[in-house]
Amino acid sequence: MKDIEIKTLWRSLFIFAIFLNSWSVTAQDELGVYEHLDDTLSSELIFTDELYNKVNLKQAIDKPTILSLVYYECPGICSPLLNGLAEAMEKSDLTLGKDYQVFTVSFSHTEKPPLALKKKSTYTKLVTHGDTDKGWHFFTGDSVSIAQLLDEVGFKVKKEGKEYIHPGTLIVLSPSGKITRYLYGSTYFLPFDLKMAVVEAAAERSGPTINKMLKFCFSYDPEGKKYVFNVTKISGTIILLAALMLLGALTIKGRKTKKTPLT
Repeated sequence: MKDIEIKTLWRSLFIFAIFLNSWSVTAQDELGVYEHLDDTLSSELIFTDELYNKVNLKQAIDKPTILSLVYYECPGICSPLLNGLAEAMEKSDLTLGKDYQVFTVSFSHTEKPPLALKKKSTYTKLVTHGDTDKGWHFFTGDSVSIAQLLDEVGFKVKKEGKEYIHPGTLIVLSPSGKITRYLYGSTYFLPFDLKMAVVEAAAERSGPTINKMLKFCFSYDPEGKKYVFNVTKISGTIILLAALMLLGALTIKGRKTKKTPLT
């Protein structure tokens, strides 16, 4: 192979790699979870609970706290996520309100306390042990507070029309407000994982995330209202790797050809 052909191929692959990386970064900037393990919530996060009380989230955290970020009128994964959380809480041998608490926060600034109260009355009925009244709070807030909270925990959402595209994730906080664990999922959470996350948070100890594949291999399909395999991103990576392998083989073959003496 001629040197000019190899240089042209290298240049094409380089441009393709830049395009693929730029597309991936752009997509991630719009949607995803960027873990901020060991970071601590600031003292400036003021939200309104289901009874119109103004609450400083940092000051309200006095025990391990499970943070669920949703929006109450979500037609997709928010309801299954809260159902899955409630099911794990019910099956756990931990006591809500004593061993831990749950903060469900809407990231839609248009939603108000009456809607939060309605959602609370729905989901707290699914948990029969513990103090659901004081142990599980549903919050709403203004756009500034919401944006700050999402930024501090690394939770990126994208609004499309009247709806949001967003990941399904629970964030566990220690009594000091430190982020200690991310639990990924949209319909089911293991009671054991929930318990271990609470125990770690109580000890102010962060734990590794077991399931991170959702972030890279799956995207949310707003029409099907579920996570689907991201063919474009995965296939693009595979094509790039295959092209690089082919280029390497051709380069080696070209060098061997040059070393072959003429007859």
